[in-house]
Amino acid sequence: MKNTKSLGTILLVATFLVLAVPAPADDSAAIAQAQTAANSWLALADGARYGPSWDAAASPFKAAVTKDQWEKALAGVRSPLGAVKARKVKTATFSRTLPGAPAGEYVVIQFESRFENKASATETVTPMLDKDGTWRVSGYFIK
Repeated sequence: MKNTKSLGTILLVATFLVLAVPAPADDSAAIAQAQTAANSWLALADGARYGPSWDAAASPFKAAVTKDQWEKALAGVRSPLGAVKARKVKTATFSRTLPGAPAGEYVVIQFESRFENKASATETVTPMLDKDGTWRVSGYFIK
């Protein structure tokens, strides 16, 4: 990570994501739809299609970071890792509120991931139900 200051600013979109407040278990349909959206979005990132990953993101995400900033930040984080070797869902939690985010419907999904150049990583992807009723990624964080 060359430019950690701007990367930190860009990934700030995702920093509030780990503190989700769980909702009742009957939100399993929302969780399933959010996981589908997360997997589609991750496929773009995995294929180094960073611009299209921004295009496919939720409106608050796009308001927080420009497409150019996102492409540079995600390339800086993902390129050194190499190809994804394995990824599985660790947790998926539905929430109507997240710290620092507008009220809405969110699913915070943590993946256990393995990359070519990093044996163990945790990816946090947070889809939200966007204004048009479509689940889209509103945050991404990897450590």
